[in-house]
Amino acid sequence: MSEDFEKYGFPEGKRYNSFVGYFKRKYGERLQKIVLDAGFTCPNRDGKVGRGGCTYCDNAAFHPSYSTAGKSLHQQMDEGIEFHKVRYRTTEHYLAYFQAYSNTYAPLERLKVLYEEALSHPQVVGIVIGTRPDCVDEEKLDYLAELARKHVVIVEYGIESCYDETLKRINRGHDFETARRAVRMTAERGIDVGVHFILGLPGETRQMMLDACGLINDLPIRSVKFHQLQIVKGTRMEQEYAERPQDFERFSLEEYLDFFTDMLERLRPDIHIERFVGEVPPRFVNETPWGLIRNVELLRLLDRRLEERQTWQGRLVCQKK
Repeated sequence: MSEDFEKYGFPEGKRYNSFVGYFKRKYGERLQKIVLDAGFTCPNRDGKVGRGGCTYCDNAAFHPSYSTAGKSLHQQMDEGIEFHKVRYRTTEHYLAYFQAYSNTYAPLERLKVLYEEALSHPQVVGIVIGTRPDCVDEEKLDYLAELARKHVVIVEYGIESCYDETLKRINRGHDFETARRAVRMTAERGIDVGVHFILGLPGETRQMMLDACGLINDLPIRSVKFHQLQIVKGTRMEQEYAERPQDFERFSLEEYLDFFTDMLERLRPDIHIERFVGEVPPRFVNETPWGLIRNVELLRLLDRRLEERQTWQGRLVCQKK
């Protein structure tokens, strides 16, 4: 049975298409992302499509201390490089990761100034742009395609769910068709596309999350990040969870490892798995049901679970063909 997954050539002998080492394989060297805050907001915060933002979101829980909008992009880059040098001493080149909020939500001329400022840093060879699917258009994507001829350019879309009812409930302000269209428009221009999803949003059953794999497989994407839902203090979702906990699928660690293995079996084998869990600093949450276990250990446990079950990414997809 091992021969069945070995034919896919997953990196490092894994049973899934890990994103670890992707940049080294494609560009010949490790490229580390440096998180930047360029002072953007979101259209579901400023009133264009809503107020208050996504119900689960406190952006401070998701980006490092060196990344603050009061600093210039070059200062954030310099401090981020120093921060990562402790762990990645041999890394010479970096990607400017525009992460906080919606990083295409501005006029094109403003975006050009910011992106080109980041690319002017002597150690930066590309940009990664985190944004919403309703914050891009043909003109912006044409510009990014032009940049991609000379630099690494990756667009990461926060989609979060494939179900419109869920997207409405969490105050996203767009539907899944908007996400599908944005991903397609981006990929058609030869730009690498990553997408984000949250597992455990209110109203979604485990079967719904598994069924969403078919919709994800239909997207022309390079990579995907999955996060288990974490209830962040002070968010509207914290209040919703307190009032209606029965609407939420909550996973023990063992359950999540099995559930995500089920998901991997249903995902196309060519999709790179950039993340399968998210980490939020303990001070931002009321509970840490899995303890303080770190990502590196969770990855090891996932490897073991796949081996125990003698399965791999795409196994069920390939059986259908």
